[in-house]
Amino acid sequence: MQNITLKMSRTYIACGLIILFLQACGSNASLPTPQPVSLSTPTSTLTFTPAPFTPIVMSTATSMPMPNVARVLIISFDGLRPDVIQTADMSNVMALMQAGAYSLSAQTIFPSLTLPSHTSMLVGTCPAKHVVRWNEYVPENGYALGTDIFDLAQAAGLKTIMVVGKEKLRHITEPQSTDFFGFVDSTDKIEDKVSLETMAIEQIRKGFDLMFIHFPDGDLAGHEYGWKSKEQLFAYKRDDEAFGLLLEVLKSRDIFADTLIIISADHGGHDTTHGTDSSEDMTIPWIISGPGINHKKLETKIYTIDTAATIAFALNLSIPVEWEGIPVYEAFGLPANLLRDEACTGTP
Repeated sequence: MQNITLKMSRTYIACGLIILFLQACGSNASLPTPQPVSLSTPTSTLTFTPAPFTPIVMSTATSMPMPNVARVLIISFDGLRPDVIQTADMSNVMALMQAGAYSLSAQTIFPSLTLPSHTSMLVGTCPAKHVVRWNEYVPENGYALGTDIFDLAQAAGLKTIMVVGKEKLRHITEPQSTDFFGFVDSTDKIEDKVSLETMAIEQIRKGFDLMFIHFPDGDLAGHEYGWKSKEQLFAYKRDDEAFGLLLEVLKSRDIFADTLIIISADHGGHDTTHGTDSSEDMTIPWIISGPGINHKKLETKIYTIDTAATIAFALNLSIPVEWEGIPVYEAFGLPANLLRDEACTGTP
C-alpha cells in the first residue's frame, strides 16, 4: 500500500510540473485533472505453503567387500616346513590347499622361535613392539604388549578359544581375552596329542567365534630326531589325522561351510634346531580356506604378522593402527600387494 501511495504522489508532482511548464510557454492546452485511484481491500489472502522437506541420503560405500565369515579357526603346526607337507602325506592340509588359497613361501619373524613367532602371528607386530623375545614359560614376564586378535574379538563380544601344546603360549594374551585356554601339559610329550585333540573337539562342540589350535608334535620330533626325519614325518602325519577329525566335527555340526580356516606354522627348522635367519628356519606355509576364498597360489608377500590382520578383516574388526601386518587381500579376490617391504627380518 505504501508503494502505491508513493507512486501516486510522484504522478501528481509530475503533472503539476508539466502544467507549469505549459503555462510558462503560453500554451492554452489543458490537461485532465487526475482522479484519485480507489484501492480495494483484497478479499482473499495468499498463503505460502512450503514444500515438504526431503532429506538427502548420501550413499556410504564400503572401501572393500567383506567376506561372509561366521567364525575363524587358526591351526598352527609347530615347526612345519612347507616342503614337509607333501612328504609327510598331510592329506587334510593338502585338501584345504586345493580348496583355498596358499603360499609356500611365507616368512616368519627373526628370531624364528616358537613363542616370539606365535606372538607376532596373533598380535600382528614384530618382536620390537610386542617385546616377547623369550622362548620359555616365565609367568613373571607377563604378556605381550599391544592389542592382540583375542583382545579385538573379546571387545566385539566374540567367543575366543586357545588350545595349545605348549604352556608358554599363554604369554600371547591375557586370561581375560580368552573364554577358554587349554594346554596339553608342561612336559610337551608327543603322546599328549590325543588329549589335545579331545580338548579341541570338546571346545568346537561348545561353539566358538575365534579359535586357535597348536599342534606341537612335529617340532618336538624335529628337536629329537631331526627335521624331515622319518620320526618327524610320522608326527606330522598324526597331527594331520587329528586335524581331519576336527574338520569332521565342523561338518557334523553344519558349521564347516561358513568357517574360515587358516593353517600356518611358527617356523621351520634344520638339523635338530631352528632360530636362525636361514630359509629353512624362516619359510613357513600359509593356507586359507573358507567363505569367499578361491583356489589359487598367492602372489602376495606374506609374513606371519599378516595372520592377525587377515583374521580381523574376515571378522569385520577394526585393525589397530600399531599393527604392522596387513590383511592378505588377494586371498579374498582383491588386488595383491606385490610391492611390500620386508617385515620383521632384521634385529628384533
